[in-house]
Amino acid sequence: MSNTLDKDLLSRMDNVNVAEHESTENDDAQLANNIEQAEATTNRDAIGTENKVVPEFYNKAQKYWAEVPATVNGMLGGLGYISAIDIQGSKNFLREIKVPGKKLALDCGAGIGRVSRNLLMPLFATVDLVEQDTAFTEKARELCTSEEGGRRNSLGEIYNVGLQEFSPSHKYDLIWCQWVLGHLTDQDLVAFFRRMRLSLEPGAYFCMKENVSTSKTIIKDDEDSSVTRPLALYEESLKEAGFRIVRKVRQQNFPKGLFPVYMIACRPRT
Repeated sequence: MSNTLDKDLLSRMDNVNVAEHESTENDDAQLANNIEQAEATTNRDAIGTENKVVPEFYNKAQKYWAEVPATVNGMLGGLGYISAIDIQGSKNFLREIKVPGKKLALDCGAGIGRVSRNLLMPLFATVDLVEQDTAFTEKARELCTSEEGGRRNSLGEIYNVGLQEFSPSHKYDLIWCQWVLGHLTDQDLVAFFRRMRLSLEPGAYFCMKENVSTSKTIIKDDEDSSVTRPLALYEESLKEAGFRIVRKVRQQNFPKGLFPVYMIACRPRT
């Protein structure tokens, strides 16, 4: 999945009811030892249409992004000019939370590596990427290993898989997830959060940066097969997955008419 700012950010709004979160019967030990079985569980659709087949929700998104150019402008839905503002806001956020480890970071929904190259690689010795679109990861490999990038040796592993199927095999000092969670169903979102919590080094952070709706409803985009959730729903999902929220900040200086964008830093609840 790539960083999405196109229709998610623009106010083409089809309101649907917020889907209820269903609790999982698996405790953390079961999840850690049996993630594959947990992922095989049939999930209801996050956008509240239970008669919709969940795989179609993912397949439609994958087809949409397959038609998007592997450029910064493509990743940001024609708003490539906000990239520098976005990166600076994220840098300020990471500076505030003071991530203790500097060895290994993970970029979820990495797209062409825009965030990896400009935000994470200057801060961490190695950065792994998760991105299901192979055209995007080819471009990411090029951008993140170029002389111009300045951190040729920082690129770690690239995982070509959707977040709903991704299970980390390493422990990370930071997991960064941006403009991609709207492509997960509600249950897959909580399951993803749980897997990320189990994949953090002691003292490490899971950070998300996402568009949020300004009401108590989920906003559905049928074109790219995504949803924009209320901030409170993300907070609820993080807590359900065993996280405690350490810091929450709204991105500043974005153009008017876009969805609010929030950054949330979390640590496992002790």
